[in-house]
Amino acid sequence: MTSAQNYQAVKAGHSALKHFSNLWDIPDPFTAALFSTSQNQTMYKAGTTRFEALVIHSITQALENTHLDITSSRVVFILSTTKANVELLEYPDTPIEMLHPGESAQRIAKHLGMTTEPIIVCNACVSGLSALILAERLLSQKIYDYAIVCGADVLSRFVISGFQSFKSMDSQPCRPYDIERLGMNLGEAAATMILAGEEAEHQEGWALLQGTIRNDAHHISTPSNKGEGAYRVLTPLLQQVNKEELALVNAHGTATMFMDQMEAIALHRTALDDIPVNSYKGYFGHTLGAAGVLETILTIHALDDHTILGTRGFQELGVSVPIQVSAEPRSTNKQTFIKLISGFGGSNAALVVSAEPQIQKCQAGVHQTRQTHRVVITPDGLTIDGKPQPSTATGKALLTALYHTYVKDYPKFYKMDGLSKLGFLASELLIASEADTQSSESEQRAVILFNHSSSIATDQRYQTSIQPEDYYPSPSLFVYTLPNIVTGEIAIRHQLHSETSFYILASRDEQLITQIQQAALCDASTKSMITGWIDYEDDAHFCADMYILETTTP
Repeated sequence: MTSAQNYQAVKAGHSALKHFSNLWDIPDPFTAALFSTSQNQTMYKAGTTRFEALVIHSITQALENTHLDITSSRVVFILSTTKANVELLEYPDTPIEMLHPGESAQRIAKHLGMTTEPIIVCNACVSGLSALILAERLLSQKIYDYAIVCGADVLSRFVISGFQSFKSMDSQPCRPYDIERLGMNLGEAAATMILAGEEAEHQEGWALLQGTIRNDAHHISTPSNKGEGAYRVLTPLLQQVNKEELALVNAHGTATMFMDQMEAIALHRTALDDIPVNSYKGYFGHTLGAAGVLETILTIHALDDHTILGTRGFQELGVSVPIQVSAEPRSTNKQTFIKLISGFGGSNAALVVSAEPQIQKCQAGVHQTRQTHRVVITPDGLTIDGKPQPSTATGKALLTALYHTYVKDYPKFYKMDGLSKLGFLASELLIASEADTQSSESEQRAVILFNHSSSIATDQRYQTSIQPEDYYPSPSLFVYTLPNIVTGEIAIRHQLHSETSFYILASRDEQLITQIQQAALCDASTKSMITGWIDYEDDAHFCADMYILETTTP
């Protein structure tokens, strides 16, 4: 239940993974790491959900040894999660606001006494690392003095059935990078880091130095076989830190055939294949939105103990390049590492973390921007740059009509969910508006989107497919229960290899949106972005208000 307890358990080679049969009326057995009944009872908080109680418990623990005034307007709360309270979809009478991650984060903040509007990072498996990178950027810009970053997810029939539908799960304990690996296991967790900016009192200890987020623009659920996304996030970091300073790369290591191979190729392409590599999935399983935070904390504890933890389940290397994986712990005196992670929607992220004082942190500034083109799509019609456009359709039929009028040549559109169709059409119209101007290169254009309801419309559709009496989980539907897939669809269509990120807010807050957009521009390679608000609550209630934001010379 504490970081120290978890570190000692992992160092001793223990695992929380257990085999389950017929749990939650799931017909196929699976192996996962689930909180016990007694643990859930220990964390219980009246008036909160299981997910919310878990987050509150983790943050409360992290705050115990601090004197931080969390009521201050200089403290930002960033919550990383993929599905938050989605298990409540099992109960038809659940109020819709209980299913919105933004409102869940508000309830957590209120319970703890935080006063700033929370930010929810929902970037698939990359969410936790994306949250840490966002926190580092906001602190570097001196918008806040402290950041509380919590990554958390719980498991349910919804989540387990979805990954099983991809045939990506092993019913036995997983074996990262091993020649006999058969797939991943999943896990429940919450992990919290409290970060101090340069103006804060605490300046000693570990620091987040630089993070990058990139899209491989390859496929919404399958990584590039050349490791393109991971290669692109690692390359800028190696311009800041020499690989001789690295103790290890703590990789994703999900034990799936393609992901492990992709990471190995990326490490080889960046000449990191002679640096120790490890994965913690054999201890905790893949903890989804918690993974990036949890695994960063664990690596910090290990290096404080001069240890590189072993990769549980690994026996014989099963990737095509000889990366340095070991099942046994190794010793080290180095205190710098890279955390690497990848996920659905083509997202990839990497972060340099160090306790070495001679390694300098990148500096961030405020960037001048201008909005070039704007597209608004609602059930009532389309507006481009403030001018209403003619249309013969409304509601759900409007999206198909817009496709036939303005696109026509991308039949994958018909496979998308409503949220992705909406974002796809808005981005097509935005880019078409640039036909007479100089558009940014694919390496320089990010996709940064925001909404309130996550992927609620698709979540509800998927839930109907996994009722015990009519159990037929579909991978093509499940993948769209991640709202960041819309950013991946846009990246694939236009081969955008820069950052793609998705954020959920309790309500549309333009000041907060501007802060996050400015944070994305801390990445020096980002010169423009497709950004804005995109919500699809159901076929009659949706809105895309998206625009192109470009940096300008001061």
